[in-house]
Amino acid sequence: MGQKVNPIAFRVGVTRGWSSRWYASKQDYAALLVEDKKIRDFITKHPKKTQYKAAGIDRIEIERTRDEVRVRLFVARPGLIIGKKGQEIEILQAELQNLVGRRINLKVEEVGRPELQAQLVAEDIAQQLAKRSSFRRTMKRSLEQTMDAGAKGIKIQMAGRLGGAEMARREKQSAGSIPLSTLQAKIDYGVTEAMTPQGHIGIQVWINQGTYGDDNDGVDAQTGQASKKPKRSHKR
Repeated sequence: MGQKVNPIAFRVGVTRGWSSRWYASKQDYAALLVEDKKIRDFITKHPKKTQYKAAGIDRIEIERTRDEVRVRLFVARPGLIIGKKGQEIEILQAELQNLVGRRINLKVEEVGRPELQAQLVAEDIAQQLAKRSSFRRTMKRSLEQTMDAGAKGIKIQMAGRLGGAEMARREKQSAGSIPLSTLQAKIDYGVTEAMTPQGHIGIQVWINQGTYGDDNDGVDAQTGQASKKPKRSHKR
């Protein structure tokens, strides 16, 4: 049975930067690490603001200075978080300051092409499955949308009681090329769970956005370079 390394962790420190950028002594490191986790969980799983999930949060980057904590949100639909005249973002900033007891500098940046971000693709698939959509049709549609957006390759894997079957199984489809062992390849990875009446379905997505020499998230990729049709379908 093949074991797969997380593509983001594999490249951190080599061709990819850290999501949390700060330095702390041994005594403070653990507390600040837990604080980062609290900030990310509070935003992505906000107890009252359900629109944050619909906004499509791709990732949250945190930097620390002596005076403040800088939080950058990369979002597909920033208007849902910013709100009218920036009212919502000010409320969120105040809530985060009360949560951690430090001054928060919150910034929201728009994600240009959500179809090329693996986490957003995985969450979109999870929403479709929660609405009782066919998992094969959903998987195929996501493959085609990502390849049309300019990706060089995509792989989607699902595991669980697919289609309401009694026995859990794993299925995956891929299109284009996914060189997981090539450090220069810009492989984005996303994972989430779909809450269905039959149980949870795990979803993993790998997207090849090009190489790290290109600063355009795979936008320059030619759609003609790789077939849009699913190349393989694995069952187990």
